[in-house]
Amino acid sequence: MRAHEAGVLHADIGHSGPSWLRPPRDVNDLVVSLWSFNAKKNADGALEVGGVDLRDLVAEHGSPAYVLDEGDFRARARAFKEGFKDFDVYYAGKAFLCTTVVRWVMEEGLNLDICSGGELAVALRAGADPRRLGFHGNNKSEQELARALDAGVGRIIVDSEYEITRLIDLAAERKTVAPVMVRVTPGVEAHTHAYIATAHEDQKFGFSITSGAAFEAVARVNEAPELELLGLHSHIGSQIFDSSGFEIAAKRVIALHARVSDELGVDMPDLDLGGGFGIAYTTQDDPSDPSQLATELGKIVEHECKALDLVVPRLSIEPGRAIVGPAVCTVYTVGTTKEVALDFGQSRTYVSVDGGMSDNIRTALYDADYSCTLANRYSSAEPTLARVVGKHCESGDIVVKDEFMPSDLTPGDLVAVPGTGAYCRSMASNYNHVPRPPVIAVRDGQARVVVRRETEDDLLILDTGAQ
Repeated sequence: MRAHEAGVLHADIGHSGPSWLRPPRDVNDLVVSLWSFNAKKNADGALEVGGVDLRDLVAEHGSPAYVLDEGDFRARARAFKEGFKDFDVYYAGKAFLCTTVVRWVMEEGLNLDICSGGELAVALRAGADPRRLGFHGNNKSEQELARALDAGVGRIIVDSEYEITRLIDLAAERKTVAPVMVRVTPGVEAHTHAYIATAHEDQKFGFSITSGAAFEAVARVNEAPELELLGLHSHIGSQIFDSSGFEIAAKRVIALHARVSDELGVDMPDLDLGGGFGIAYTTQDDPSDPSQLATELGKIVEHECKALDLVVPRLSIEPGRAIVGPAVCTVYTVGTTKEVALDFGQSRTYVSVDGGMSDNIRTALYDADYSCTLANRYSSAEPTLARVVGKHCESGDIVVKDEFMPSDLTPGDLVAVPGTGAYCRSMASNYNHVPRPPVIAVRDGQARVVVRRETEDDLLILDTGAQ
């Protein structure tokens, strides 16, 4: 790749795009694997999701908007529940959370992992059973831990010696026993972006197995009468397709489990293998079926436990983005298009939409790839390689780096981007004082607002106007 002083996003020059991207036979077609189960083009060429025409949705609710396919969400939740029938399955609240989604998670028989007091507040407001909550986080405050204990959260995943101390003191004050899992770092290099790989040694999460810190933390938790040692928690990263990383991590974590049993005489009942299973953002991604993943992980654990003469503990997994990620698309309105001259006589078509990095930071943060489609009409124009960009004052404000779009794309057209359910609304910002979009749930031809659009009044309400 040719270096460019403006950054890597500016190094792929002109109309060739990445090597794997090919011109489509029909630019109007959907790549089905990238979209929610209930997304399709209608006779007019417009995109429908959950039986709702996005033209009608935008006319009523405006754009940009996150469109959440309830049927798809529930189907994926059930697929993990049924595929991992011998596991406890925890939905990742950090991927996307609102009270409606919490209720769906509970109704589909999943548990919920949270990692802040705010996420706990949403779960409790939605009426979630606190015993089905797991509380993550590398720096939980005393107030957050106290609220978790008072609510009766089912498991608190400790991440530091300081947190163990805080939890002992808080539990003692309340004359209660805190249910604890110890997050361990197995030293596995997951094949994913460095910012979402969480099991190598040089990062902020967990106690290192290699250094001995993990065993010491387990021993301390076990010795404290205020704490109940449930087991070990491991998480190697996110957007992972290669099961070999789980195999290595499980081997090391189960070896620690065996050491705890042998040296401390404690048979921990639970083991959480994490998850972070990948989804298809482009045709280069090939996610595994939940039942296939369950079979592979189950065999890995069974083999390691048998080799160490251990009873297989109760297993948990955390699919991460794999449930909500594909269930959402974001719909935008085109504001401008322009052909930009580049080096060596090349050019690129820029399509500017009414959102951007404030509603999807992942392209700028992780160099993430996305696809998109014209969502409001059929086009007979030839495809051209386009870059979909946002309205913010940053050259890195890019939504879709490269995708073939109709060459007659024009202001007022709708563009929809699939796979935006995870870490888009939850990481959204008010950069440039842009209000955050709504989340519109769709099902059986009906649309309802589950998170309303922010207004300028919302932006101003926190501004005290102090002199």
